[in-house]
Amino acid sequence: MELETLIEQFQNKDAKAFESLYEMYNESIFGVINTIVKNEAIATEVLQDVFIKAWNKSDAYTAKKGRFFTWLLNIARNAAIDKIRSKSYKNTQQNQDIDFFVHSIESNDNLDQQTNAIGLKKYVSKLAEKCKQIINLIYFKGYTQKETAETLEIPLGTVKTRNRNCISELRKALEV
Repeated sequence: MELETLIEQFQNKDAKAFESLYEMYNESIFGVINTIVKNEAIATEVLQDVFIKAWNKSDAYTAKKGRFFTWLLNIARNAAIDKIRSKSYKNTQQNQDIDFFVHSIESNDNLDQQTNAIGLKKYVSKLAEKCKQIINLIYFKGYTQKETAETLEIPLGTVKTRNRNCISELRKALEV
């Protein structure tokens, strides 16, 4: 079945279309969420929320604005960031054992492999170093633009401009 037809059926609340799209995208979306929240149980919960939100807001998607996967990815990224900023998430993180922190350090050092899980490594790696830094911090580590500016020790306005320009370059590379 063609993707456009599947998406149209999804928007018409067809449960089979929902299942098909879930099967197509759940692993990639889970990978992005888990990269941000760094907890498989919480990532699974957020993944379910993302697909429910997409189901409930399916009429908000239009092909003119971009690919369905990109739309779904934005929902996932925002949901994951909302989760790690929530008070309940912060409370659960206060008493983590040492293994969690060792794993976090290892996973942050190994970001290229995680990025490659959804096939973006080859595109991101072709960007200028300043773009790689911005994209890694904002989109893969869940930093806010303000936190990115503080980490890179550059003005917030510069981060915003670079982010916009780098995403444009990435879109050109992806032909989106």
